[in-house]
Amino acid sequence: HARWTLKFTKAKRQDDGTMPSSDLAIPFFGYKSHVSIDRKYRFIRKWKTTHAAASDGARLREGLLDKTNTASSVWADTAYRSKANEDFMEKQGFVSKVHRKKPHLKPMPRHIQKSNAGKSVIRSRVEHVFADQKSQTGLFVRTVGISRATMRIGLANIVYNMRRLLFLERLNASA
Repeated sequence: HARWTLKFTKAKRQDDGTMPSSDLAIPFFGYKSHVSIDRKYRFIRKWKTTHAAASDGARLREGLLDKTNTASSVWADTAYRSKANEDFMEKQGFVSKVHRKKPHLKPMPRHIQKSNAGKSVIRSRVEHVFADQKSQTGLFVRTVGISRATMRIGLANIVYNMRRLLFLERLNASA
């Protein structure tokens, strides 16, 4: 069930300080983990596993949003911005705080840059979850089949939530 896809990344400065003319395309094979976290405590509330080539935006409508959550804002990167997702969030009573994309062949307007920067402060909390899973638990999924990958990622999510709870309890006990 795993698929090949390309991950694009910004090229780094060369030793002489100049920037290369093109971005880097890195082939990637495997699975992706999509998570929905609690903004305040950073617990993983919902998650989904897909193959690496699956579109991020469609996952939003597949149960990642939690109606029982008291917060109605949805913070996500540009991969989740689409007309279908915006309509879905509006109908479900969620407030979209999804990053805006840069206009094609035009510079990013200053007000959108500022808006995206403010959204990034909140959205980065999700990236911290992934970084924690990769560094602390050494999450590296090498399984055959989506069901095994889903189980492995699900267990890593449970371990992350337990470690987060212990951290918050220690923090509360010392205060």
